[in-house]
Amino acid sequence: MTEAFKAPTRLLMGPGPSNVAPEVLAASAQTTIGHLDPAFQAMMEEVKDLLRYAFQTKNSVTFPISAPASLAMESGLVNVLEPGDTAIIAQNGVFGGRMADIVGRCGATCVLVETEWGKPIDLDKVAEAIKAHPEAKLLGFVHAETSTGAESDAATLAKMAADAGLLSLMDTVTGLGGVPVRVDDWGVDITYSGTQKCLSVPPGLAPFTVSERAIEAVEARKTKVQSWFNDLNLVLGYWKSGGGGGARSYHHTAPVNALYGLHEGLRRLQDEGLEASWARHAAAHEQLAKGLQGLELGFVVDAPYRLPQLNSIWVPDGIDDAETRSKLLTEHGIEIGAGLGPFAGKVWRIGLMGETAREENVSRLLGALSKVLGRGLQAAE
Repeated sequence: MTEAFKAPTRLLMGPGPSNVAPEVLAASAQTTIGHLDPAFQAMMEEVKDLLRYAFQTKNSVTFPISAPASLAMESGLVNVLEPGDTAIIAQNGVFGGRMADIVGRCGATCVLVETEWGKPIDLDKVAEAIKAHPEAKLLGFVHAETSTGAESDAATLAKMAADAGLLSLMDTVTGLGGVPVRVDDWGVDITYSGTQKCLSVPPGLAPFTVSERAIEAVEARKTKVQSWFNDLNLVLGYWKSGGGGGARSYHHTAPVNALYGLHEGLRRLQDEGLEASWARHAAAHEQLAKGLQGLELGFVVDAPYRLPQLNSIWVPDGIDDAETRSKLLTEHGIEIGAGLGPFAGKVWRIGLMGETAREENVSRLLGALSKVLGRGLQAAE
C-alpha cells in the first residue's frame, strides 16, 4: 500500500516558492465550504481589499486569478489584444520573452525591445520603439525580473506608455511585498503577481488588478477574448459582484482552501505594513551581500538595480553548479535556484522572499555555502 506523502523540511531560498508561515498553512487547512457560501463571499471581499492595499491601488477590478502567475500574464494580454493589434514588449530576461510569445498567439504583432540580461530595461530603446510604432496598443514589461534579479524603472515605463496613449502591462510576480509597488501612483493599467514569492503563500493563485481604462479596452473589443477561462467579461461575474448569495454568477469552482491561505498571508502583510516588509527584505539583502563578499562571490546585477529578494550570483570558476546546489539541499536542507536561459550553469539565484527574508536564514545559508565551497567566511569591510 502506498504511504501518505510526507514533505521534507526545507529552507526555501530559491526563486520561489518561499517558506510559508505556519499561520498560513493552518488557515489553508480549515474545513472546506462552498465557493458561493455567504461566509466565503464575505472573505472574498476582504481578499480584494487586502490586495488593493498590497498593490497600492483603488482599482475596483482587483482579485486573485485561480491559477499561477503565468496565466495572469496570459489573461492580461489576451483580454486587451486582438488580431491585428501591435504590442511593444520590453525583454531583459525569461519572462519578457514569454510575454512576446503570448502576443503572437493573440494574432497581434510583437515589437520586441531587448536589453542585455542582468540589466534594467533600457528606457531609451523603449522610447524609440514607441515613437516608431504609433499604432501600438500596449507596452508590456517586467518590473522585477525573476530570471536575473534586476529591477526596472516601472514608474517611468508606465508613464511613457500613458503619454503615448498605450496601455501598460506590468509583471511584478517577484516584486509585490518585497519592494515598492505603487500601481495607482505609477499609472499602470494591468498588473499581476504570484502568491509564492514575497507574499509567502503556497503557489497556485495570481493577484491581478486592472484599471478602468483597460476594462474599457476589453469592453470595446470587436472579437471575443480567445480564452474562455481568461475572459474578464465572464470571470468578473463571479469576482466583481458585491455580497449576497445570488449576486454572483458561476464561472468556476474557486480554490477555496487556497484562498483561505491567501487571505491570511495578505492579512499578515497588512499587519506588518508594506514599508516594514520592504525594509526587512532590504536588510536581509544587505546581510547576504556582505556575506557573499566574504566568500568572494559576485553579483550579476549592478547594485542600484538589484532586487533585494532575488539575488543572482555568478558561479565561481571551477565550481560545479548542479553539484553545489545538490549538496546544499541534501546536506543542509537549503534550496537555491539555477540560472535560466543564457545563465544556465553560470548563475545561482538566491531568494530572500517573504518569510524567508530573516536574519537567521541568511546566516544559515552563508554558513552552508562556506562549508560546501570549502571557503572560509571572511568578514567583509
